[in-house]
Amino acid sequence: MTETASLGPSKVLAAWRDVEAGKLTREAFHAKEAGVLAGYKREWTEAIAGSPDGDLATAILREIGAWRTEPDLTKVRARCERSLARLKDKWNDVVGEEVASEQVVAYYDTADDLIEELMWWHALGDDISPLAYSVALELARANNCRHLLDFGSGVGISGVLFAQQCETIALADVSSTLLNFCKWRLERRAIPATFLDLKSVGLPKASFDLVTAMDVFEHLEDPAKAISDLDAALKPGGYIFGRFAADPEDDDRPQHIVHDFQPVFDRLAKLGYREAWKDQWFWGQQAFQKPA
Repeated sequence: MTETASLGPSKVLAAWRDVEAGKLTREAFHAKEAGVLAGYKREWTEAIAGSPDGDLATAILREIGAWRTEPDLTKVRARCERSLARLKDKWNDVVGEEVASEQVVAYYDTADDLIEELMWWHALGDDISPLAYSVALELARANNCRHLLDFGSGVGISGVLFAQQCETIALADVSSTLLNFCKWRLERRAIPATFLDLKSVGLPKASFDLVTAMDVFEHLEDPAKAISDLDAALKPGGYIFGRFAADPEDDDRPQHIVHDFQPVFDRLAKLGYREAWKDQWFWGQQAFQKPA
């Protein structure tokens, strides 16, 4: 039986329904909502900065600075703030309007500024949606998921956040650049993990009880095929947790090449998956469960 009622967004939604029913004041609701978000941010900050009350942005800048061997955090921050525009320019240079698999893989494999762009996003300055990883961690705890695959693992935040929950962690990506950073990042924290470069290796079969795929499917030429690959990697009863959405008006991110996710949902249905949970309050993530 899937345990989802305890997940933060579900609790907040239930509280709002109590407001609508006249059972809870708006003040009490807002306090509950703020408490849920504060709990996520404390856990997030502790994982990244080493303390729940740490300076998240400074910790992230220092970590990037250590990777770049750049002690001047002003310069590190400037690079972070330029990264989105630089990535757009690189996409236009490497991929252009004719999206082809070889060029897309080449882009991600060498897009060094993705480290700054993703890490700075995880500083939660203007967008707290990365905290959806904390909801995935809640789901893992509620359902005793111990074997994690992060598909499209980016800068490896799942490895940092899930280190205490999971016995095995595998980070999979097509970017050697990002995987090298992930390996360095987790080794600094003494977190064991497996790193899968999808340009040369496939996913292990029936090895995981949770797959996270956060903001990944909009980057894939064939996201429905990816679902089949993830299904083969999942144990019976396991979960795929991700966000299946992209803003078609986001001109800053030409990397978002997919906006219709119905083929993904159709493939999940064909494989017998059921929607076990959906965030109907904060960020819209969904969890699909494989048949047992």
